Amino acid sequence: MLLKPQTKIRVMEGAQHNLPDENSLKAANSIHHLVEGLTENDLLLVLMSGGGSALLPAPIPPVTLKEKQNLTKDLASKGATIVELNTVRKSLSLLKGGGLARSAYPTQVVSLVLSDVIGDNLESIASGPTVANLQSKEDSCKILSKYHLLSSIPKSVKEILSQPNTRMDQEELQDFAHVFNFIVGSNKIALEEAKRKSEHLGYESCILSTGMNGDVRTVARLYGLMIKYVCSALAAHSPVCVQATSVKGELLQIIENLKLPDFRLDSCLELLENALSSGKPICLLAGGETTVRLQGKGKGGRNQELALHVALELYQAKSSIPQDPLTEHEIVFLSAGTDGQDGPTEAAGAFAYTKLVEKASLEGLNVEDFLNNNDSFTFFTKFNKGADLIVTGLTSTNVMDVQAIIIHPKGT
Repeated sequence: MLLKPQTKIRVMEGAQHNLPDENSLKAANSIHHLVEGLTENDLLLVLMSGGGSALLPAPIPPVTLKEKQNLTKDLASKGATIVELNTVRKSLSLLKGGGLARSAYPTQVVSLVLSDVIGDNLESIASGPTVANLQSKEDSCKILSKYHLLSSIPKSVKEILSQPNTRMDQEELQDFAHVFNFIVGSNKIALEEAKRKSEHLGYESCILSTGMNGDVRTVARLYGLMIKYVCSALAAHSPVCVQATSVKGELLQIIENLKLPDFRLDSCLELLENALSSGKPICLLAGGETTVRLQGKGKGGRNQELALHVALELYQAKSSIPQDPLTEHEIVFLSAGTDGQDGPTEAAGAFAYTKLVEKASLEGLNVEDFLNNNDSFTFFTKFNKGADLIVTGLTSTNVMDVQAIIIHPKGT
């Protein structure tokens, strides 16, 4: 990826560890200076992806980068959501919240976007430098007040937030007519391609959700129930068998708790009918971004931890019910980050399957001990000589995580 010596492209590296720093501030200032010098005869091409917020920090003077960083850390430590964090950051930024596009006016702006957020909200990706900001400074003040920070913010921040102009009116929104934003990569696009590939390989396939979120333990429980539901239906040769119906209630409750409005359980039912008539194996796909509660000091990532929790769910489901339908199927679960890196590890994710916990026990490895220490990478490195780790190398892109469930009836 090294540039040729004669290139006209200028590279400015910054934001080490995905945190804004002096190098990224210099880069942001250079970009700001460049776009302000453009005319209506120019074309500004913006390539945007996750991490853009850290790469393009330009606080409104007199706010300093350090003051903005500290305020962001204070909000995050008090549990502010990413939407709340972005709302405050945009209020204090020259380029976020549409600032880049405003600086470039009247130049035509074409923005090609790789989405790393659930729902592909353009305002959230890189804090929306080419998207009109629909939040106000008053909204930022309410957020700071909510987390009891309004009285302790620096004088410079108070000065910016006290300045007039809140929400954009209709006339200001029309000023963005010179901007064209296109999402060229997303979790949905990745999953749709995975679905096409799995169908080409002979699977009955469907996408369950592109908005998977929440703690990995809860998401693992959801996937465990989903697998149990499908296997029960296939074993009974009817998707409305008694055992599948008993699982469905808890399944629907978790879907509601995780706020997954796009979860396609009906599509799964249709897929089951097709699989029963075609005899093909099943591939269920989903994506999004889960979270991990840190309680130990181990090494891992959300995808590896999710896979290990799913393995435990499968083990507990199989061992608690005689003649469980799970034993009649080969089951493989995959979870991986599309950027090729899961947490501070060289793996993208990991595989799990029904007998993983039993085999690990034979190797002297207790799955629950590793999970309690958030040590999933160490587990997968030790277990099965690391064969169940997914190692792709860095992909130079990021459209969140993908999960796949393969269910193959034994003897077919």
